[in-house]
Amino acid sequence: MSATAGPALIDAVAADVDRLRTAEPDVRQDLPDSVHKMRVATRRLRSVLKSYRRVLRRRAVGEITDELRWLGGLLGVARDAEVRAERFTALLVDTGTPLDDAGERSTRREDFGQRLVAGERAIYADAHRAVVDAFDNGRYTALLGTLHALITEPPLKDSRASEPAEPAFTKVLRRDLRELRHLVHSEHGLAGADHIECLHDIRKAAKRLRYSAEAATAVLGKPAENLGKQAKHLQGVLGDHRDAVEALHTIRTHVADADSSYQRLCDAEESAAARALEQYPDAVEFVHHHPLD
Repeated sequence: MSATAGPALIDAVAADVDRLRTAEPDVRQDLPDSVHKMRVATRRLRSVLKSYRRVLRRRAVGEITDELRWLGGLLGVARDAEVRAERFTALLVDTGTPLDDAGERSTRREDFGQRLVAGERAIYADAHRAVVDAFDNGRYTALLGTLHALITEPPLKDSRASEPAEPAFTKVLRRDLRELRHLVHSEHGLAGADHIECLHDIRKAAKRLRYSAEAATAVLGKPAENLGKQAKHLQGVLGDHRDAVEALHTIRTHVADADSSYQRLCDAEESAAARALEQYPDAVEFVHHHPLD
């Protein structure tokens, strides 16, 4: 690992760029979990560039992150629909409406669940086609060229890039941890929709801390590795909560078409959201007492 901040950051970024590029063939073939992997690689790269932005020239980073946001948005539509389709399929089984031999629902009572699953699968199919179409246009090709140049001709700020890597990376983790802690403190006393959105912001901040800590692991070793794991766990707990909340919202938007299975599905998602929040206090404890800060 490089001893100065600039080269050390580019080493970490290069691994993320490689993850993004190698995911493309699998997405084209629509292999299982391929869209998820490419979306994570895109989000991870954008997050790391944001956390370590002071090491890089602002204009160059801004242009790259704008294009990564565009690509991540396309992948996100597909991935979110994929998650909901899988979730609703499992939910129907868990609530006692098993598939028949043809993989279909056979009674009127189960039609609502069928429509939910079919609707999300249709959204996924359209979104996946949009992603593959994007791979073949000039914008995506230009993004790959820009990412290649980011590694081979990095737009480093000389004053920041030449600093020793260890204190520079530690400073970034402290900043991301403080931002997460601020959001955690602001969550107290909130209720309803405000509380749900604050938890979503905490999840995003935990994800940003996770990625910046993982990028710093080669420089800072075990402390950064452990911090990344703690942030990942918090992200996962609140991700489970968010998935349940969004699934519940999707179910309720279809209420006009619902039959008697509607309330059972709503009850199941409300229970899933509550179970996720039961894990939140333990998952967030490290934010209050982490030795890094």
